[in-house]
Amino acid sequence: MSAVVESKRISVPEIMAHKNAKPVVVLTCYHAHTARLLDPHVDAMLVGDSLGMVIHGMENTLGVTLEMMILHGQAVMRGAKRALVVVDMPFGSYEESPAVAFRNAARVIQETGAQAVKLEGGARMAETIHYLTQRGIPVMAHIGLTPQRIQVFGGFKTQGRTMAEWPAIEADARAITEAGAFSVVLEGMAEPLAAKITQDIAIPTIGIGASSQCDGQVLVMEDMLGLNPSPPKFVRQYASMGADIEAAVTAYAAEVRARTFPGKENVYSMKKAG
Repeated sequence: MSAVVESKRISVPEIMAHKNAKPVVVLTCYHAHTARLLDPHVDAMLVGDSLGMVIHGMENTLGVTLEMMILHGQAVMRGAKRALVVVDMPFGSYEESPAVAFRNAARVIQETGAQAVKLEGGARMAETIHYLTQRGIPVMAHIGLTPQRIQVFGGFKTQGRTMAEWPAIEADARAITEAGAFSVVLEGMAEPLAAKITQDIAIPTIGIGASSQCDGQVLVMEDMLGLNPSPPKFVRQYASMGADIEAAVTAYAAEVRARTFPGKENVYSMKKAG
């Protein structure tokens, strides 16, 4: 019988060990084929509810369903063999009670095979985070600008710009750490506050529009690749794939209309007679 060799997947404890050490590299991912491309280069992939906006054309993340998250989580797990995979809990799937959150998070873990879930909220979600982690579901927390609460914030606004805002956000960071989260996303946060939280808590901080002093960084893949025509101001675009796709489609359409497609000898043409 031949031995089956499986590549070792990065674990939750390995991500936690990045604290004050090697930065954690994270990108969002929603498809099997891009997961295969990202897998050798990142420590973790986040199947973010941002897929509602970048994949499904929604105005925000509030319309994303648990079924959508599971579907995309399954796709990413088919492509990712090495990186830790974390799936977002969508709006309405965890806020009602810890028991409801567990039931839905268990579905995500069971039906996708992902290793962890992410949910938004600080002190108000500490009880739920504790409930999940005590029952075997690792949780990545998310504080600062939490997109599922944009109706409360009145839009995507940087958090912690005044020191009067700091105590509540610092309390959020302490609460989710004490509740058992293995890491926390700091989004849209003033850099001095994000740096202070990173120094003060024992779990890795993953910045997005926050301090470069965080223990890691995450970006929405489509923003980073230049597929979003209006990316957030903090995003560095490492490619211009939107322009490349448009140019390729333009060239393809021109060939079809000129009847020169496929542009090379048709391999399916009939062979010439003897």
